Amino acid sequence: LDVVEALQLEELRFLPLSHAVHRAQPLAAGRERLAMLEAAIADEPRFRADDRELHRSGPSYTLDTLRSLREELGDRPLCLLLGGDAFNGFLSWHEPEQVANLAHLVVMERPGYSLPGDPALQQMVEQRGSDLASDLRNAPGGRIWFQPVTQLDISATDIRNRLAHGRSPRYLTPEPVVRYLERHRLYGPSGQ
Repeated sequence: LDVVEALQLEELRFLPLSHAVHRAQPLAAGRERLAMLEAAIADEPRFRADDRELHRSGPSYTLDTLRSLREELGDRPLCLLLGGDAFNGFLSWHEPEQVANLAHLVVMERPGYSLPGDPALQQMVEQRGSDLASDLRNAPGGRIWFQPVTQLDISATDIRNRLAHGRSPRYLTPEPVVRYLERHRLYGPSGQ
């Protein structure tokens, strides 16, 4: 929401992945993660769940998703939001230069975030970095924008651990998601 408001974005799409590439596979099935996402964002009209990744077989590469979005949106500006940690590993992604050409990279900075130490990534920031939001509105992609966001020390791993030990995730995730988790007994002490 910080990014949507700061950059005056028309919409923000959330895309649950199908097959993770850089981390362990999700524990919940795709349809369950989509349902939780839809419950979490239902009250914000600028947020939209997009299930295109769940219909794709094989690894979920950001490049493929952006190409699919480009086919749908044409040359409209497109921003890819990512956290600072993900951005610091960006050059290890599948065809990172193409990803950066297809969309603007919006790096969400939490307090205490420091710029990447990788010289190649620093060079990319020097070449593509922008301090003007208008740069993002005036081109379909290719720029890097750093956006401070409100820090919330909440992790999905912690929420799953709480549920596995019979503890409540209330106030750490939206109430409709808590109800979904309880109703479907996801991640609970039963081992689900």
